[in-house]
Amino acid sequence: MYIETLGLVLRETEYKESSRILTVLTSTNGKLTVQAKGAKRKGSKISAATQFLTLSEMTIFENRDRCTLTEARSVELFRGLREDIAKLALGSYFAELLDNLSDEDAPSPELLSLGLNALYAVSNSLNSDAIVKAAFELRLMCFAGFEPRLERCAVCGKESPVAPALSLTGGTLCCASCKPEGEACLSLTPGTLDAMRHIVSADPKRLYSFKVGERTERELARVCEAYLLTQLGRGFGTLDFYHTVM
Repeated sequence: MYIETLGLVLRETEYKESSRILTVLTSTNGKLTVQAKGAKRKGSKISAATQFLTLSEMTIFENRDRCTLTEARSVELFRGLREDIAKLALGSYFAELLDNLSDEDAPSPELLSLGLNALYAVSNSLNSDAIVKAAFELRLMCFAGFEPRLERCAVCGKESPVAPALSLTGGTLCCASCKPEGEACLSLTPGTLDAMRHIVSADPKRLYSFKVGERTERELARVCEAYLLTQLGRGFGTLDFYHTVM
């Protein structure tokens, strides 16, 4: 069976002398492991299209649960990522998250769209990297089933909590006076809470189209990263590397 699809290369591994094994997030078939024969060979027509963090039109032959790339044409190379080590590190972090939260053979075009928009925003500097990273992390958690409940204090019901805080484990909002004892929480300024509410509910095309002050940007970045790491219960090597080069 032949599959014609758009695919983002999340990972590439050298295979034998001239080939690559790709992890590809596709628009039609979810995540696939694909063998790209001859992709490393000089003059290969599929070499550029099989690079890490490249979006390509692909024709894939699937036989007995094995996928082989037969044709590929690059659509977007995200060149801005390849010209800046910090941006490339951030793109690598996005790719690792997408890899970990996508499933084999389970179509998720919304997840692919989220990743592509984030990579494009970083590559073209549509907003600060910190804001794009925070928005991607929080929106990704919504897709993964960990959407925080930010409408009102989970204890007293106030829509404008006094000295609001977010529970990193429960994903709930609370006033400082309502904060559960012993629960890991991070305080939020009103500006950070507004930004998080925008990220959770915004139209995908407007996800990264907001500005905040420097203090709010730092707090937003800290909270969204901490929330993701707490909910997933693990760290990421690409994130550690990003923090060393940013």
